[in-house]
Parts: sequence; C-alpha cells; structure tokens
Amino acid sequence: MTDTYAMNTTEPTPEINRPDVLAQVNAAFDAYEQALVTNDVAVLDALFFDSPHTLRYGATENLYGYDAIREFRASRPSAGLARSVTARVVTTYGDAFAVANIEFQRDGDPRIGRQSQTWVKTAGGWRVVAAHVSLMRG
Repeated sequence: MTDTYAMNTTEPTPEINRPDVLAQVNAAFDAYEQALVTNDVAVLDALFFDSPHTLRYGATENLYGYDAIREFRASRPSAGLARSVTARVVTTYGDAFAVANIEFQRDGDPRIGRQSQTWVKTAGGWRVVAAHVSLMRG
C-alpha cells in the first residue's frame, strides 16, 4: 500500500524566512499587536482578509467570515486588552504565506494565552486569513 501523503521530493521547497519577507510579516504582526492592545478596530479590521473564508477561533467564540469577525471586534469590551508577549515565532514560506504564533499573559491572570495566525500576502498587503486564540491553565 502506498502512502498518498508521503513527501514528494521533486516538489520545490519554498524559501523559509527570507529576510525581506520575514521583516514584512513581522511589521504586519507588530501593527496587529499594537492595534489589539489599543483597541484600534479599524486597523484590526484592515489586517484581516475580507472574505467569507476567513475565520477566527477565539477563547470563547468561533467566528466564520470577515463580517462575523468585524462584528465581534465592534462589540467587544475595550478594557483589559493589554498583554505581554512571552514567546513569539514567525515563519514565512516563500514570499506570500506565513504563520505567526505567540504565547502571552495578561496582568493578574495566571493563564497562558496562545495565539496563532495564518497570513497571506494580497494585493493590499499582508492579511490574516485564519486565527486561533486559546488559554491554558496557569
């Protein structure tokens, strides 16, 4: 029986963490993080890909499509958003795809937060097409 998921060794491997691309994604991620902790909803909305295929799994909600994510952002409380990023890994694949993963903590909360984002380069710049936020017990 042949493993249909075996790695195809003739397939080209995308260049990982090309410095110019990594700098672009890190800048987009930094803009996202700043907008998140200051509740700059306009920037947050702009950094998500405007598509019904975009999704965000939050700590307490599952959001399918850009419109649902935008509505969530517009209605969520703006207090208590500050956090400290305690670990960060950003990896780019080629010049148009990246993943960003962080661990974070909020003051007074012993839980460890985790956030992952999938970024795609569009004509308008880097955009989040999938995100996931979860909390672990501290």
